[in-house]
Amino acid sequence: MIKLVVGLGNPGRQYEKTRHNAGFLFVEYLAGLAGVGWSSSGQFSGEVAECNIGGCKLILLKPMTFMNKSGMSVGKLLRYYKLIPGEMLVVHDDLELSEGVVRLKRDGGHGGHNGLRDIIAHIDSRDFYRLRLGIGRPVTREKVADYVLSGLSLDGQARLLGMFEGVTKNMEALIAGDFALINA
Repeated sequence: MIKLVVGLGNPGRQYEKTRHNAGFLFVEYLAGLAGVGWSSSGQFSGEVAECNIGGCKLILLKPMTFMNKSGMSVGKLLRYYKLIPGEMLVVHDDLELSEGVVRLKRDGGHGGHNGLRDIIAHIDSRDFYRLRLGIGRPVTREKVADYVLSGLSLDGQARLLGMFEGVTKNMEALIAGDFALINA
């Protein structure tokens, strides 16, 4: 059962609506659905919200350490709440999935994602859930870093919102780690 949902992203206005902040945008969407606000926590180097979704209490976390240093924030929160990695869902952008595709998986490597790499290093475990939000690869010769950090078009924002709506329709299945409904 998932108890912690971590959205990966970068703090700062310049990153707010970028592909790389898909994880932040997802947990902000969840908080909005639940009608809860965020609290800044120096203790966890992030912003935290607690909500009830589908009869389950969830802790939401946005690490404010920048993407590549997310592990410190995640590790602190896991230890404080005495959670195990298997009770955590990390939501992140994924270049390897076509734009609009969503996949839930458990365990595995970081796939080149620096936020995941840092989390794995800090908690010394790969045994956690990942909600991979497809952002596709650049279709031009644009550098990957420029692509993921560029602002989303209105169409791109609408596709992201569509992914969020699709996932939250099956939120109880997601919290239970039910791959069938999410990966359909």
